[in-house]
Amino acid sequence: MPGTTPQKWVAAWRDRTDVPLELVHAPVTDQLTLIRAGDVDMGLVRLGERPHDLHAIPLYTETTVVVVPADHVLTAVDEVSTDDLEGEVVIRTLDDPLTWQSHPGQPAVGPPPDVAGAVELVAAGVGLLVVPQSLARLHHRRDLTYRPLTGAPTSTVQLAWHPDRADERTETFVGV
Repeated sequence: MPGTTPQKWVAAWRDRTDVPLELVHAPVTDQLTLIRAGDVDMGLVRLGERPHDLHAIPLYTETTVVVVPADHVLTAVDEVSTDDLEGEVVIRTLDDPLTWQSHPGQPAVGPPPDVAGAVELVAAGVGLLVVPQSLARLHHRRDLTYRPLTGAPTSTVQLAWHPDRADERTETFVGV
């Protein structure tokens, strides 16, 4: 899944076992479908909460940030609150990894399908973007920056798998 960092778990897996490990990149919108369908054994997924039909172990919770043009007024502060976004256009993606009760700011017209497209819109001056910090880092550009956002939901990266397909390899990877 975009923004996750599987390197340390892959390295530990390879140190502990000779069983090959194949990584598959999946868009956020497909991550749970692939696990449920059995197309992948496990997944690093970004969730607000664990789906009832899957097993999942929380690995870490990400800081939520607002991505802004480098010359935006919000760059004058170290931290932004959702109240500071009042009156700002906030771009929402179709694959938004955050679960909002109430979105801050004003919505942009026509949401882009993913974070990469939204970052392009921020750079074009269309609006701002709220995402987990790892996605802001992944799509970093010199003309954009980001600030931590208080009052926003967070996203937890979890290791998830379907309980009906768990086996010895699953238990070994969970141990990693």
